[in-house]
Amino acid sequence: MEQKPARVRLVDAAHQLMLTKGLARTTTKEIAKAAGCSEAALYKHFLSKEELFVVVLKERLPKIDLRQLTDDPGAGERSVEENLAVIARQATLFYEQSFPIAASLYAEPTLKERHDAAMRELGTGPHLPIRGVATYLRAEQTAGRVRADADTYAAASLLLGACAQRAFAYDATADGEPPQPLDDFAASLARTLMGGLG
Repeated sequence: MEQKPARVRLVDAAHQLMLTKGLARTTTKEIAKAAGCSEAALYKHFLSKEELFVVVLKERLPKIDLRQLTDDPGAGERSVEENLAVIARQATLFYEQSFPIAASLYAEPTLKERHDAAMRELGTGPHLPIRGVATYLRAEQTAGRVRADADTYAAASLLLGACAQRAFAYDATADGEPPQPLDDFAASLARTLMGGLG
């Protein structure tokens, strides 16, 4: 059987190790070893562990795809509430898988600061989806489908914050399950948010 290219093996190995050990405790040496590569080979493909983390987020985790709201011809035919439910569903799936990877950073403040600086240098970070949803809601405001006086940034923060909280909170419950199925949660969250936006 033909072996996958080194870059693919490195991303696969990083994804698996980051999921099981967390970003803070995963080393580039371990990633290279798990991928069957040298650490030097890793650095031929990626500038840093942070860049590899960003690639894992983009290529291996569920996407929060805000482009579809402008690129998809059907997006304009859906209601704002339906579009928000789509975003909520995608965001919840993304946060469920990204939390185990990134949570370990919060236990090591120095590492977290270094990681945040690297994310800024790479032009990315967890604030971008909030900006993206706020931009989408401003476009809906301009189209008259969202109240003119609505705070679109606050609404975006509430939407994505609730999705992150769902991904974080329910492991500790008696049965380890959220009170609603994902699709019901996304629809209910969008409907509730539209109470303040519509």
